[in-house]
Amino acid sequence: MKVLVIPDIHLKPAMFKQAAALMHQGIAQKAVCLMDIPDDWDKQLDVALYETTYDEAIKFAKKYPDTVWCYGNHDLSYVWHEAESGYSRYASYSVQKKLIELKTVLSEDNPIKYVHRIDHVLFSHGGVSDFFVKRYIPRAKYSDIDTVIDCINSMGKMEMWNDFSPIWLRPQYGDVRLYKSDKFLQVVGHTPMSAITKKKNLISCDVFSTYSDGRPVGTEEFLLLDTITWKYCGIKI
Repeated sequence: MKVLVIPDIHLKPAMFKQAAALMHQGIAQKAVCLMDIPDDWDKQLDVALYETTYDEAIKFAKKYPDTVWCYGNHDLSYVWHEAESGYSRYASYSVQKKLIELKTVLSEDNPIKYVHRIDHVLFSHGGVSDFFVKRYIPRAKYSDIDTVIDCINSMGKMEMWNDFSPIWLRPQYGDVRLYKSDKFLQVVGHTPMSAITKKKNLISCDVFSTYSDGRPVGTEEFLLLDTITWKYCGIKI
């Protein structure tokens, strides 16, 4: 299956319009959004921008209902009331309200999750480490990938709000062993990259993030991935 991956949004509503234009071309069968929809440099007072960005996300979800959504740490900071960089107490109510609205337009069998699996590819905001699975999943269930994913997706703040969880992990730094690295490719956002990068069985694609002065960190391309062959490229309008 060919999927179009939408990386970290951070108050860039135009990304959903661009992704919709690409999907309209028929280049992918499904989209995957790695979220982090709210928060960006010095935008805490621009509540209207928060609302506009979520409205574009909701519009995209309605147009492409098969899209899968992966929670990011910035999304969950508003759900769990955990302030972090860029957090806006002014936009908090709007974010919570719009996130509920986004969830209501999704079908019951396609909720927002921490981790989604398509074929032999795992999608999450930060990545699923072997350490995290061994710490929180019973040893008897370790080898059952679908059971492991189900267990992770049932977790809450206590397990997820730490640097090693699938919403916070940065496997690009250091020698992080990923779960089932011999069998599964993982696709993540979260860590700003200058280009879509593949390292062993990890593809990092957060290339829309910016520096504090607004300059782009990366190439501002969407990842187009074949989940069977693992062939990929960057694509933009």
